[in-house]
Amino acid sequence: MDFFDCISLIKAQSLIDDNLPETAVGVEEVELTQALGRIAADDIAAGGDLPPFSRSTVDGYAVLSRDTFGAGEGVPVMLDIIGEVFMGQTAEQGIVSGQAVIIPTGGMLPAGADAVVMLEHTECSDSETLLVLKPVAPGENIVTKGEDIKTGAVFITAGTKLTPAEIGALAACGVAKVKVRQRLKVGIISTGDEVVDVTAVPVGGQVRDVNSYTLAAMLTEAGCQVTCYGIIKDNYNELLEAIGKAVDKNQLILASGGSSVGARDHTVRVIEELGRQKVVFHGLAVRPGKPTIFGMVGTVPVFGLPGHPVAAMTICQTMVLPVVKKLQGVARRRAGYNTVPARLTRNCASAPGRDDFLRVKLIWREGEYQAEPVLGKSGLITVMTQADGVVRVPEGSSGLYAGDVVLVEVMREA
Repeated sequence: MDFFDCISLIKAQSLIDDNLPETAVGVEEVELTQALGRIAADDIAAGGDLPPFSRSTVDGYAVLSRDTFGAGEGVPVMLDIIGEVFMGQTAEQGIVSGQAVIIPTGGMLPAGADAVVMLEHTECSDSETLLVLKPVAPGENIVTKGEDIKTGAVFITAGTKLTPAEIGALAACGVAKVKVRQRLKVGIISTGDEVVDVTAVPVGGQVRDVNSYTLAAMLTEAGCQVTCYGIIKDNYNELLEAIGKAVDKNQLILASGGSSVGARDHTVRVIEELGRQKVVFHGLAVRPGKPTIFGMVGTVPVFGLPGHPVAAMTICQTMVLPVVKKLQGVARRRAGYNTVPARLTRNCASAPGRDDFLRVKLIWREGEYQAEPVLGKSGLITVMTQADGVVRVPEGSSGLYAGDVVLVEVMREA
């Protein structure tokens, strides 16, 4: 394949999908306290009903709802108070028509009751007589047994990323350990004679290594186990050794820099040498990120990312992270997941024939999100720090106009 035989983003994504292996990571069992952010390996079914008993959602009185029909402040319904339900205890005493039982929020609903009157909608003429001032409908102010989750129902499907909500559901169902996908192992390499360690003071045309840290942070946030292999100079043999070593110990490789055409471009040659085949593509019709490389070394995908930090982060967000999710076994999300509609604040021109990725800052104004473009070239660090997300300008478009409603792929909370 010729260098910079640029292909569309859609075609590139299709080629990547065609070459990727199935889920690359194995399964392990972890304590629930260690499961946050992990990917469920199997469907998880409830071993019992949740809640395990019908209970009240308010402080008040358990009643038969039909007894309260027609109640009002001028014509209260009178009921006999026959007892009280205590938290954590079984409601031993059932009720029949004309009776009521004191019940706290979360208390077990006594047999016969089908609703709870809120405390503030009642009065007591004495300790044994209740005046109901407002009617309740059947099922009002209660949660019935199994209403949340039925015994045997799958409440977490394989491929689900476990958030605090799922952790809570697992705890409620008594699941102390959960089978999850192992963390995807990712190797990161920075290349270039001009790149120096962050602790160094750059001289001449040198720049500090930004990509190792930004990419490692993005992949760690995505749940990966990241190993950085340092800075490799523009030397074919050194890069061959570094990527070869990384491939042996990881399931995904990112090498930033060294992806532009030139006498010192070695990334393509290394991938082809190690993989014993041509790279899948070199060159995308996108901005930023045109010189992106993708190839396979055995079953390990290898990306050659641009050296400019913003371009590297953009390609990581739009192309690498979807690969990470697939290799982790993450279930496909609905369209529009992790996107926010926002109104563009200014005109943005784009060259037809390529996808442009526009970084924007999200501002809540006048009851809606507004997307304010963060302008700057791909090497400017402030473009990264000021942006909350990315707007894709499709290849067939000549740009976007102020006032257009766009979908912002959120990279961090606004």
